[in-house]
Amino acid sequence: MDYSLWFVTISTVLLVVYIIVQLLKGKCNSTASLEGKTIIVTGANTGIGYETALSFARRKGRVILACRSKERAEAACKTIKETSGNQNVLVKIIDLSIMASVRKFAEDFIKEEKRLDILVNNAAVSGMKKTMTEEGLEYSYATNYLGPFLLTNLLLDLMKKTPNSRIVNVSSIVNMFGNVSFDTLNGEKYSIAGTYYDTKLLNIMFTKELARKLQGTSVTTSCLHPGSVRTELLRNIPVYVRIPFQIMGLLFFKTCEEGAQTTIYCAISEDLKGVSGHYYMDCKDYERTIYISKQAYDEGLCKKIWEVSERLTESK
Repeated sequence: MDYSLWFVTISTVLLVVYIIVQLLKGKCNSTASLEGKTIIVTGANTGIGYETALSFARRKGRVILACRSKERAEAACKTIKETSGNQNVLVKIIDLSIMASVRKFAEDFIKEEKRLDILVNNAAVSGMKKTMTEEGLEYSYATNYLGPFLLTNLLLDLMKKTPNSRIVNVSSIVNMFGNVSFDTLNGEKYSIAGTYYDTKLLNIMFTKELARKLQGTSVTTSCLHPGSVRTELLRNIPVYVRIPFQIMGLLFFKTCEEGAQTTIYCAISEDLKGVSGHYYMDCKDYERTIYISKQAYDEGLCKKIWEVSERLTESK
């Protein structure tokens, strides 16, 4: 066997794939200023959320880092202030798995702030074993979907009073493998991988139903796949799965800064003004493509999911 030929062939294939991956990476080229605007980014102490918040701070926005860990959030806040030169960055504590925490965050925010221009629902967990919270909600479903659902609804009235405000929901291409039902939103059919897929599909279905409900207002919403990114999201999955992903990620995955580009694009791009309910990848519109589960276009199911979500979060 000619091992040198195999080596050259594999190296060439890897090089071609690497070049293609680099060429397809989208970048938000908008120079929009966020001066005078108020923004919330959940999960902003690390990864994509951190880079998103940093970009908004550099654009002179008032940026609220909505995080669960006070210590990690304050460390991130300090770095963002130093890096951006913007001192109008602050930490607000929220645990999206606990609806009481979500309500407290929203109540305090509405009391203290006069506007909300951008809400980025970024925080998520993966690789978690099934766990029920004290409120009787499954932890992963609550963190990835029900918490953001409740937070968004509690802040909607303020956003409706803020001209041209935007809601951005971070989803994933793995939504294609999701299979949701209105009677499985609390972990009734739980699996570690399947739950992540389902919650990412729920993020898209939420976006689309929300867009329908926001018709006639100046508030728009969008969802996105950030790409395969080198983040801490895989920290809870088994090491024998995580390590191969990390090795592969060194060559083919985006950096966190690159992974944040589509989120930033959805939040500030002038091209998206008045556009609502669409799905984006690499700063491009991927609506009505194979990268979205067909369930996302089932309006009856989306409506029913919304109603059950209201009941689970007691938000109606």
